[in-house]
Amino acid sequence: MAGVGAAFDQLATTYDEHWTTTPAGRLQREAVWRKMAGLFRSHHHILDLGCGTGVDAAWMTTGGIRVTACDASAAMVSVARNRGLDARVLKIEELDRLHGRFNGALSNFGAFNCIEKPEKLCGVLASRLLPGAHLALCVMGKFCLWETLWFSVQGKYRKAARRWRGAAPSETLGLSITYHSVSRLRQALAPDFDLISVTGVGIAVPPSYVTRIPAAFFNLPGRLDRCIENLPLASALADHRLLIFVRK
Repeated sequence: MAGVGAAFDQLATTYDEHWTTTPAGRLQREAVWRKMAGLFRSHHHILDLGCGTGVDAAWMTTGGIRVTACDASAAMVSVARNRGLDARVLKIEELDRLHGRFNGALSNFGAFNCIEKPEKLCGVLASRLLPGAHLALCVMGKFCLWETLWFSVQGKYRKAARRWRGAAPSETLGLSITYHSVSRLRQALAPDFDLISVTGVGIAVPPSYVTRIPAAFFNLPGRLDRCIENLPLASALADHRLLIFVRK
């Protein structure tokens, strides 16, 4: 299988078109931003881990936040730099190469799903974050109601159940994707971090690969997600879960 960097290099030029600017992508990202607005302040220096094309980092900088953005993909980093960001080619596993300590960190939309054993990162993450700093991880969970229904009605039952096994190969990326449970991530980071909240991202709003849906359809799911995103059962059905940790 391809390395993470090489796998995402091939997506860099079309990533925003196929995800960021779509109705589903916009609503799911806005759900994450609503939570971030209450965590990170204008005087903070924040790590963006697996920054992709830099959309989240760019949004944070508009609020006066200083961002150091990292990604394993050189092509993604190139797009982020074209947005005027401080972005560098660096895997999440290589954080020990960074100097200094940060006021918080964000890893959005599945970057941590490319990491098989998150417990190996606990120490290096803790060493880069100040006590009291927030760590926000938005990951694909082990069950997504939309995904199960969408592929089941097409008779693609293996795809419908791919998350349930905890890991599955990605046909698009040529990578093995690990679907972490909330309890697994809580346990993996427990030595240095406390989990303080779990939010569902993409509950009624579908994943980006659910196509041929009129843009107007997304208004109601978007409003519904705002109402139910913090409910435990609802978040367990979501495309992504946003986990907020605090550095001890």
